[in-house]
Amino acid sequence: MIEQILPGAVTVDESRAQDEPVELFPAEVEHIAHSVPRRQQEFRAVRACARRALAALGLAPVPLVPGPRGEPVWPAGVVGSMTHCAGYRAAALAPAEAVLTLGIDAEVDEPLPDGVLEAVALPEELPMLAALRRADPTVHADRLLFSAKESVYKAWFPLARKMLDFTEAALTLDPDGTFAARLLVPGPVAEGRRLAGFEGRWIAVDGLVATAITVPRG
Repeated sequence: MIEQILPGAVTVDESRAQDEPVELFPAEVEHIAHSVPRRQQEFRAVRACARRALAALGLAPVPLVPGPRGEPVWPAGVVGSMTHCAGYRAAALAPAEAVLTLGIDAEVDEPLPDGVLEAVALPEELPMLAALRRADPTVHADRLLFSAKESVYKAWFPLARKMLDFTEAALTLDPDGTFAARLLVPGPVAEGRRLAGFEGRWIAVDGLVATAITVPRG
Protein backbone atom coordinates (compact mmCIF):
# COMPACT_ATOMS: atom_id res chain seq x y z
CA MET A 1 0.00 0.00 0.00
CA ILE A 2 2.48 2.62 1.12
CA GLU A 3 4.79 1.77 -1.78
CA GLN A 4 2.26 3.49 -4.06
CA ILE A 5 3.01 6.89 -2.50
CA LEU A 6 6.81 6.62 -2.38
CA PRO A 7 9.27 7.23 -5.24
CA GLY A 8 11.37 4.52 -6.83
CA ALA A 9 14.47 5.62 -4.93
CA VAL A 10 12.86 4.29 -1.73
CA THR A 11 12.87 0.58 -0.90
CA VAL A 12 9.72 -0.55 0.89
CA ASP A 13 8.73 -3.72 2.72
CA GLU A 14 5.20 -4.14 4.05
CA SER A 15 3.45 -6.84 6.06
CA ARG A 16 -0.04 -7.60 7.33
CA ALA A 17 1.26 -10.28 9.70
CA GLN A 18 0.47 -9.84 13.38
CA ASP A 19 3.84 -11.28 14.34
CA GLU A 20 6.84 -12.58 12.41
CA PRO A 21 9.60 -15.02 13.30
CA VAL A 22 12.65 -12.75 13.32
CA GLU A 23 15.81 -13.23 15.32
CA LEU A 24 16.39 -10.13 17.41
CA PHE A 25 19.79 -8.87 18.45
CA PRO A 26 20.53 -8.86 22.21
CA ALA A 27 20.16 -5.07 22.36
CA GLU A 28 16.72 -5.32 20.77
CA VAL A 29 15.64 -8.10 23.13
CA GLU A 30 16.75 -5.99 26.09
CA HIS A 31 14.82 -2.97 24.78
CA ILE A 32 11.47 -4.79 24.74
CA ALA A 33 12.09 -7.17 27.63
CA HIS A 34 9.55 -5.42 29.86
CA SER A 35 7.04 -4.47 27.14
CA VAL A 36 3.58 -5.98 26.92
CA PRO A 37 3.16 -8.88 24.43
CA ARG A 38 1.39 -6.71 21.83
CA ARG A 39 4.24 -4.19 21.83
CA GLN A 40 6.77 -7.01 21.49
CA GLN A 41 4.86 -8.40 18.49
CA GLU A 42 4.78 -5.00 16.80
CA PHE A 43 8.47 -4.46 17.50
CA ARG A 44 9.42 -7.79 15.92
CA ALA A 45 7.09 -7.50 12.94
CA VAL A 46 8.18 -4.02 11.87
CA ARG A 47 11.84 -4.98 12.30
CA ALA A 48 11.27 -7.99 10.07
CA CYS A 49 10.15 -5.48 7.43
CA ALA A 50 13.23 -3.36 8.09
CA ARG A 51 15.55 -6.39 7.82
CA ARG A 52 14.08 -7.27 4.40
CA ALA A 53 14.37 -3.66 3.23
CA LEU A 54 18.01 -3.56 4.33
CA ALA A 55 18.64 -6.81 2.47
CA ALA A 56 17.09 -5.31 -0.67
CA LEU A 57 19.68 -2.52 -0.39
CA GLY A 58 22.43 -5.14 -0.10
CA LEU A 59 22.97 -4.54 3.62
CA ALA A 60 23.25 -7.03 6.46
CA PRO A 61 20.84 -6.92 9.40
CA VAL A 62 21.88 -4.72 12.31
CA PRO A 63 20.31 -3.94 15.70
CA LEU A 64 17.55 -1.36 15.29
CA VAL A 65 17.17 0.02 18.80
CA PRO A 66 15.22 3.28 19.11
CA GLY A 67 17.12 6.42 19.97
CA PRO A 68 16.36 8.81 22.86
CA ARG A 69 13.18 10.14 21.21
CA GLY A 70 12.01 6.77 19.94
CA GLU A 71 13.47 7.35 16.49
CA PRO A 72 14.94 4.40 14.56
CA VAL A 73 18.73 4.46 14.31
CA TRP A 74 19.82 3.29 10.86
CA PRO A 75 23.22 2.13 9.59
CA ALA A 76 25.51 4.81 8.18
CA GLY A 77 24.54 5.78 4.65
CA VAL A 78 20.85 4.88 5.08
CA VAL A 79 17.79 7.01 5.82
CA GLY A 80 14.52 5.42 6.70
CA SER A 81 11.23 5.34 8.54
CA MET A 82 9.00 2.68 10.06
CA THR A 83 5.33 2.51 10.97
CA HIS A 84 2.90 0.05 12.49
CA CYS A 85 -0.76 -0.02 13.37
CA ALA A 86 -3.34 -2.74 13.89
CA GLY A 87 -2.95 -5.18 11.00
CA TYR A 88 -0.17 -3.37 9.14
CA ARG A 89 3.59 -2.76 9.38
CA ALA A 90 6.01 -1.14 6.94
CA ALA A 91 9.61 0.04 6.64
CA ALA A 92 10.89 2.45 3.98
CA LEU A 93 14.63 2.90 3.39
CA ALA A 94 16.79 4.77 0.90
CA PRO A 95 20.47 5.49 0.32
CA ALA A 96 21.45 8.74 2.05
CA GLU A 97 23.23 9.83 -1.12
CA ALA A 98 19.87 9.95 -2.92
CA VAL A 99 17.38 10.93 -0.21
CA LEU A 100 17.85 13.57 2.48
CA THR A 101 15.07 12.37 4.77
CA LEU A 102 11.77 10.53 4.68
CA GLY A 103 8.84 9.81 6.93
CA ILE A 104 5.97 7.33 6.68
CA ASP A 105 2.91 6.65 8.80
CA ALA A 106 -0.08 4.31 8.60
CA GLU A 107 -3.23 4.40 10.69
CA VAL A 108 -6.49 2.50 10.89
CA ASP A 109 -9.03 4.61 8.98
CA GLU A 110 -11.35 5.45 11.87
CA PRO A 111 -12.20 8.59 13.85
CA LEU A 112 -9.66 9.92 16.31
CA PRO A 113 -10.51 9.38 19.99
CA ASP A 114 -12.37 12.22 21.69
CA GLY A 115 -10.15 15.18 22.44
CA VAL A 116 -7.28 14.21 20.14
CA LEU A 117 -8.26 16.38 17.18
CA GLU A 118 -8.30 19.45 19.43
CA ALA A 119 -4.69 18.69 20.42
CA VAL A 120 -3.55 17.98 16.85
CA ALA A 121 -5.34 20.45 14.58
CA LEU A 122 -4.84 24.17 14.16
CA PRO A 123 -7.96 26.35 13.78
CA GLU A 124 -6.97 27.11 10.19
CA GLU A 125 -6.95 23.39 9.37
CA LEU A 126 -10.55 22.71 10.43
CA PRO A 127 -12.24 24.13 7.28
CA MET A 128 -9.89 22.00 5.19
CA LEU A 129 -10.94 18.88 7.09
CA ALA A 130 -14.59 19.73 6.49
CA ALA A 131 -13.89 20.11 2.76
CA LEU A 132 -12.13 16.74 2.70
CA ARG A 133 -15.12 15.09 4.37
CA ARG A 134 -17.41 16.54 1.71
CA ALA A 135 -15.08 15.39 -1.07
CA ASP A 136 -14.86 11.82 0.25
CA PRO A 137 -16.95 10.92 3.31
CA THR A 138 -15.44 7.41 3.35
CA VAL A 139 -12.04 8.74 4.54
CA HIS A 140 -11.75 9.95 8.13
CA ALA A 141 -10.11 13.32 7.54
CA ASP A 142 -9.15 13.78 11.20
CA ARG A 143 -7.19 10.52 11.20
CA LEU A 144 -5.58 11.47 7.89
CA LEU A 145 -4.40 14.77 9.38
CA PHE A 146 -2.96 12.93 12.38
CA SER A 147 -1.08 10.54 10.08
CA ALA A 148 0.29 13.34 7.92
CA LYS A 149 1.58 15.20 10.97
CA GLU A 150 3.25 12.00 12.16
CA SER A 151 5.03 11.74 8.79
CA VAL A 152 6.07 15.39 9.06
CA TYR A 153 7.63 14.72 12.45
CA LYS A 154 9.43 11.60 11.22
CA ALA A 155 10.91 13.54 8.28
CA TRP A 156 11.77 16.53 10.51
CA PHE A 157 13.50 14.81 13.40
CA PRO A 158 16.58 13.32 11.65
CA LEU A 159 17.41 16.80 10.34
CA ALA A 160 16.48 18.94 13.35
CA ARG A 161 17.21 16.46 16.16
CA LYS A 162 14.52 18.02 18.34
CA MET A 163 10.81 17.69 18.94
CA LEU A 164 8.15 19.24 16.71
CA ASP A 165 4.72 19.80 18.21
CA PHE A 166 1.59 18.99 16.22
CA THR A 167 0.73 22.70 16.28
CA GLU A 168 4.11 23.77 14.85
CA ALA A 169 3.26 22.74 11.29
CA ALA A 170 0.21 23.82 9.29
CA LEU A 171 -0.99 21.24 6.79
CA THR A 172 -2.95 21.46 3.58
CA LEU A 173 -4.45 18.10 2.56
CA ASP A 174 -5.80 17.87 -0.97
CA PRO A 175 -8.37 15.33 -2.20
CA ASP A 176 -5.99 14.38 -5.04
CA GLY A 177 -3.77 12.48 -2.59
CA THR A 178 -1.13 15.15 -1.94
CA PHE A 179 -0.41 17.34 1.04
CA ALA A 180 1.92 20.15 2.06
CA ALA A 181 3.26 21.10 5.48
CA ARG A 182 4.29 24.67 6.30
CA LEU A 183 6.61 24.87 9.30
CA LEU A 184 5.60 27.50 11.85
CA VAL A 185 9.01 27.37 13.55
CA PRO A 186 12.45 27.78 11.96
CA GLY A 187 13.16 24.70 9.90
CA PRO A 188 16.41 22.73 9.94
CA VAL A 189 19.24 23.75 7.64
CA ALA A 190 20.07 21.05 5.09
CA GLU A 191 22.32 21.25 2.05
CA GLY A 192 22.91 24.92 2.72
CA ARG A 193 19.24 25.93 2.84
CA ARG A 194 16.66 26.24 5.58
CA LEU A 195 13.64 24.03 4.98
CA ALA A 196 10.34 25.87 5.20
CA GLY A 197 8.16 22.77 4.94
CA PHE A 198 7.56 19.39 3.37
CA GLU A 199 5.47 17.93 0.58
CA GLY A 200 3.91 14.48 0.76
CA ARG A 201 1.34 12.06 -0.55
CA TRP A 202 -1.48 10.10 1.04
CA ILE A 203 -3.61 7.07 0.27
CA ALA A 204 -6.66 5.42 1.81
CA VAL A 205 -7.30 1.75 1.03
CA ASP A 206 -8.36 -1.46 2.76
CA GLY A 207 -9.43 0.28 5.95
CA LEU A 208 -6.14 2.15 6.37
CA VAL A 209 -4.81 5.62 5.69
CA ALA A 210 -1.11 6.12 4.97
CA THR A 211 1.06 9.16 4.41
CA ALA A 212 4.61 9.59 3.17
CA ILE A 213 7.18 12.36 2.77
CA THR A 214 10.36 12.01 0.74
CA VAL A 215 12.91 14.81 0.45
CA PRO A 216 15.39 14.00 -2.32
CA ARG A 217 18.96 15.27 -2.29
CA GLY A 218 19.53 18.42 -4.27
